[in-house]
Amino acid sequence: MHATNRSTDAGPTPIGALLREWRAARRLSQLDLALSADISTRHLSCVETGKAQASRETVARLADALDMPLRERNALLLAAGYAPTHPESALGTPDLAPVRRAIDFILAQQEPYPAFVLNRHWDILMANTAAARVNALVMGGRTSAHDNMIRQVFDPEDLRPAFANWEAVAGDLIRHLHDVVAAVPTDVRARALLDEALAYPGVPTRWRTRDLEAVPSPLLTTVMRGGGRELRFFSTITRFGTTRDITLQELHIECCFPADEATTALCRELATRTASV
Repeated sequence: MHATNRSTDAGPTPIGALLREWRAARRLSQLDLALSADISTRHLSCVETGKAQASRETVARLADALDMPLRERNALLLAAGYAPTHPESALGTPDLAPVRRAIDFILAQQEPYPAFVLNRHWDILMANTAAARVNALVMGGRTSAHDNMIRQVFDPEDLRPAFANWEAVAGDLIRHLHDVVAAVPTDVRARALLDEALAYPGVPTRWRTRDLEAVPSPLLTTVMRGGGRELRFFSTITRFGTTRDITLQELHIECCFPADEATTALCRELATRTASV
C-alpha cells in the first residue's frame, strides 16, 4: 500500500483527529491499530498527520479495527474525503416497510404488556397501547412530558416517583450511558444526555464516574407503583441483525414482561377496562 505524499508541513487532518480520538477510546497504540487493520504503522502515522491520503479500503479497515458503528463509519469516510456508504432511512420509507411491519407485529404481540421502540439515545419512537395504559396508571392519568426514556426516569416531575426501585433502574441506565460515551467518543449527544441525567436532583455523586468494576445484575426487575397498585416487569431487548442502514442499527425494541402473577392480572385488567370504554 503506497502513501500519497503531501507537503511535509501538512497539519493534522480531520481523519487524523478522529483516528486519534478513537484510538484513545479503544486504548490502542498506532502499532496496535495498524496491526489490526493490516496496514503499516508508517502509513497510519502519515494518515494521522496529514502526510498521506488513506484509500477508501484503508478507511474501511480502520473502521473495522476500531469497531465503529455505521454512523461513525460514515463520518470517518467524510473526514477522509469520501462519500458516506451507509444510508439512514426513516422508518416510514418504502425501503423499510418490511421492517416497520415487523415492528408493528412485535408491539401488537406484546399486548397487554408494554413495549417500546427506541434509538441509541433512548428517544421513544414508538410504543404500544399497553405502555400508555401503564404510564397513565402510575402517573395518575397525567401524560409524560418527555419522549426520551432517560428524561422520563430521571425527571422528578415525570415517571421517576413511580419507580419503587428508582436507584436500581436509574443506575442501570447511567451505566449504559457511560458505556455508550466510552464506546463512541464522538457521540456528543450521548455525552450531553449523560451530563443532563447527572444534573437532576438526588442523583448519587458516585454515578459521575464510570464504574469499571460494577457487575450488572443478570436480571433487573423494574418495580412501579400507582393508584395503590404495584407492577413488576423484567425486559428483553431485540435488535436487528446484520444491517447496512444506520436507522436499523441504532434501533432496539424493549419488551416488558410481568415478573409475577399480580402484574399479569393487572395488565390484563387494564386492557379489559380500556376495551370496555
